[in-house]
This record gives sequence, structure tokens and C-alpha cells, in this order.
Amino acid sequence: MVAPRAVWKGFLKVGSVTCGVKIVGATSEASKIHFKILNRKGGLPVKSVYADEKTGKPVEAEDQVKGFEVEKDEFIQIEPDDIKALKLTSDHTLEVGEFVSISDVDTRYLEKPYYLIPADGVALEAYGVIRDAMKNKGVAARSCIVLYQRGREVLIQPYGKGMVMTELRNANEMVSQDSVFDGLTKARYDPELLEIAGMLIDKKVTTFDPSKFEDTYEDALIAMIDAKRKGKAPPKPAPRPKENVINLAEVLKKSLQQEGLTAAKKSASPKRKTA
Repeated sequence: MVAPRAVWKGFLKVGSVTCGVKIVGATSEASKIHFKILNRKGGLPVKSVYADEKTGKPVEAEDQVKGFEVEKDEFIQIEPDDIKALKLTSDHTLEVGEFVSISDVDTRYLEKPYYLIPADGVALEAYGVIRDAMKNKGVAARSCIVLYQRGREVLIQPYGKGMVMTELRNANEMVSQDSVFDGLTKARYDPELLEIAGMLIDKKVTTFDPSKFEDTYEDALIAMIDAKRKGKAPPKPAPRPKENVINLAEVLKKSLQQEGLTAAKKSASPKRKTA
């Protein structure tokens, strides 16, 4: 099996300790179904081109340049050499600014993972010390990196024999939960329903195992494509879900029965003696 190609090579720096590292993509889209855009009339693929907004004529790659709009229809052209001239430290060094407890990491900010591995045998000792020290302390390192000509905040944490570096979303990219949850009111329900729901959860608790995940949309696409190839009718669509539950207690108890469980009966409250 061919090792994945490194997307970045540089150094990991913690205080005075530096070691050579490289970054390898941890995800792949190879198994996903990809569509091409066809001309409906001839059935042949079409291609997209960059065209001049005014003349409509295609612009060749060598004539294309990045631009920043400072005023309406007024642009500053940014050449690739302008970006390269920035020479940021994060171009070649993952300098750790701080460590945070892994339990404090807000998972909403985690975006894209990469494997962080030693660049060579010489870096192995320092790499191992940094990884194991973080593992013993239960912390992750926060840093920043220039990747694909963009500055990105990242989180580095120990993972098995190596480390994982994950791109982080910026705070200004996140929608405030207050703007979404403020309208929610506290629900009132019979405590017995909470107990029944807890029993259903206990019945289905398992370990986190991504190998068991199923992409039902991808499976449906494959079935539809296969049917078209064979000239058969496409698979029937899944039934629409029913409306909101009216009698929650009845539905929860029915779910318990389907799982082979029985809700505990309420004990009768003792009668008060009359004087």
C-alpha cells in the first residue's frame, strides 16, 4: 500500500523543543459517488470556464489573477508572489502557543483532521516526548499554520502512536447558540416518561465504531444507478415520517415492548390513616 503524500512539511515547536514533522490528510473522498455535468441533448460532458464579466469571453489561466474588491467594481490585484512574500512563521513552523484540556474542547469548532507524523528518524525522539507528555496531561496543543495559502487555527492532540492535527473554525464563523435556543421553553413532562426514555437509551448504548456507519444516501444512489443501468424501475422512495407524537407515553411504552422491556410499575402511595 502506497503511503499518502504529505500536504505540508515543517517543524513542530514547543518552547525550545523542535522536531521535523509532516502532515498527511486523514480523510478521503475516493469512495464517494461523483457526477459529471452533461449536455442533456448530446449526452456529452460539459466544462466550466472563467469568462470576462463584461465581454463574456473565456479568460485563459495565465491571464487570471486574484482580486480584492475595495469599492464597488474597484479591485486590487493580488499576485501569487505577493502572498509568498508574507513569509509568516506558520508557513514552516507549528509553534504551540498554549495547551488546553481535551475535555474543554468545543467539538463545534473541529473542522478537518490531518495526521501529524515525524518527518524522519531524527525527529522521532522529540516527537514521542511531546506526544506522550500531552497524553499524560490530557491536553491538546493550539497552534496555527499556513495551508493551501490560507492561515488556519489548528488543534494538535495525541492519537495512538501518533498525533492528529485538526483545523478549527473561527469564532466569527459560528452562529451563536443563544440566537437559536433563546425561544425554547422548558418542557414539562411526567417523570415516568424520563425513566422509560432512559431504559430505551440503556438498551441501545454501544461503543463508538465508525466502521459500522452506513451512508444511506450513497446506498440509495448506487441502487438507483444500478436500476437505470439494467433498465429497471427505480427503488421505491422511503415513506414520509408521521406527524408529531400525540400520546408520548403510549409511544414510549410501545417502543419498550419492541425492545423486549417492561416499564416499572408505580408503587401505590400509602393511604393516610384517619384520626
